[in-house]
Amino acid sequence: MEAFTLSRIEMSGLLLSLSQNSERKPLHILQEAWTKFHREEVREGTSLPAFLSTDIPPILQKLIKGSGIKGLSLGEIASLGSLIEYSTLSVTAMQNWVKRDFKEYLGAPREGKKYSINQAALLFIIDDLKAALDFESIRQLFRMLFLAPEHDDDDLIEPAQLYHGYAELFEEIKTRSPMPVQGQAQPGNPKEYLLKSDSALKSAMDGMMKRLSHLTRSQRDAVQNMLLIAAISVQTCYFQAMARQYFNAVLFLDF
Repeated sequence: MEAFTLSRIEMSGLLLSLSQNSERKPLHILQEAWTKFHREEVREGTSLPAFLSTDIPPILQKLIKGSGIKGLSLGEIASLGSLIEYSTLSVTAMQNWVKRDFKEYLGAPREGKKYSINQAALLFIIDDLKAALDFESIRQLFRMLFLAPEHDDDDLIEPAQLYHGYAELFEEIKTRSPMPVQGQAQPGNPKEYLLKSDSALKSAMDGMMKRLSHLTRSQRDAVQNMLLIAAISVQTCYFQAMARQYFNAVLFLDF
């Protein structure tokens, strides 16, 4: 059966749609994500057999039915993570992060026996960042954004909003922004190069910063740096996935 795949911008939108203040419904986001790959079937009126051949995991079935979801189990988070393009998220890895590596930031389940939407987003963020950074580096970044791990009210930005922010930024980098050639010197710092090299990328970043006008300049800089690091880490995930795909093809086609 065909796998149901979500981009990070779609997954981040799905997480935000599960919050009480969201105007968008999870079903609408899933419909748009599925239709993106099946426009011809929809146009020709053959969408039903196409959808019936799509693998719909139990967590998506809940969302399609409109079941209210206040929290997610690690299994459900892993199930959602497996739908994200270029992702390698697993239940075993998340158990280690929750119990040991990022215990101070993730803590115990906050929705009864299940994890909150922000905790789920944080797990997705860790999975993206580990493509380019070691765990200690990730914890250093978290200390800048989540000042007192035991409290959420002092966070510079909520994890779900952070995830959505760099997902938006990655979409711009993926489709528009030229990346510097390795070994080629660029004047200034990498952040200035990226923002100056593409007006759409700069516009996207400026729009995100306007939503954080309550922060000090140094705090906004910390969030901006995190967004860029995370977006570039996602691009690392893409190249790693492509390398694995080509490697598997070479082995499989060796006959």
